[in-house]
Amino acid sequence: MTIVNAGRAVAAAALATALLGLLPMADAAADTPTATPAAPETPAAAAVETAREAAGSAATRDTLARFFARDGAVSRKAAAPRIEGATVPVYTLSARFVAARPRSGAWTGTPIATLDFLASKAVAADGRKASVWTARTGGTWRVVNIATGDDETRYAALGARRLAGGTVFREPQIDAWYVQRGTRVLPLDPDATRAIGARGTTVSAYQKRVHESYGDKLPGSAYARKGMAGGYEPAQASATGGSSDGLLTVTSTIAGVGALVALGLCAAAALRTRRSG
Repeated sequence: MTIVNAGRAVAAAALATALLGLLPMADAAADTPTATPAAPETPAAAAVETAREAAGSAATRDTLARFFARDGAVSRKAAAPRIEGATVPVYTLSARFVAARPRSGAWTGTPIATLDFLASKAVAADGRKASVWTARTGGTWRVVNIATGDDETRYAALGARRLAGGTVFREPQIDAWYVQRGTRVLPLDPDATRAIGARGTTVSAYQKRVHESYGDKLPGSAYARKGMAGGYEPAQASATGGSSDGLLTVTSTIAGVGALVALGLCAAAALRTRRSG
């Protein structure tokens, strides 16, 4: 069996670079403070339980043991991986939210993010962490990626502390994590703080920012028709490299470039090892 790739997709091409460097935003007087997005899809409790069972299965634990032992730090037997803490939904910035024209208020009632996959934290005997991604494929929940670090579960917990009941989501173009509840968006990591400032911003100001940054680069845009985009299509992000225990490599539709495809942006993406872990 092949060991599942460690890593995830982030915007790393020249286009993505051009979209970075956005200055922290202050709340503008023109904001509509009462405008709120709709709540995103919440996975059913039964789905979360099934996904967690997949993450903690004997086959997954065996792959995790090889994953943690791949650099020789520990042996497969000594790795003794376990699933720890809650399995959490992972949300990604919504293409519909990005595309809406800010002045029209068309984004009101649209979820700020969409459900991408479920994540569980795996911990090795030596304390190293990994994130096990599970998604519904072929009518069942399967493990689609294992990535170093515990970003997904860690930011979910941090977001719950900062805005209880809020939606924790990721803006993949700059690898930034936020939490949103009601009219507010707060940063959860340094990339998000650089984008919207330490005190956060309103949802309307955030929507204006992402629309101006990415709204003209969605599929079907003039930018895409000129061939300036990375050209990802859903069919190109097919699941390949499956091993005999059913684990997929990072090129599945959810892992790898999945976040960018789900958002519908035409930026090129590159696989990279996580900064955390």
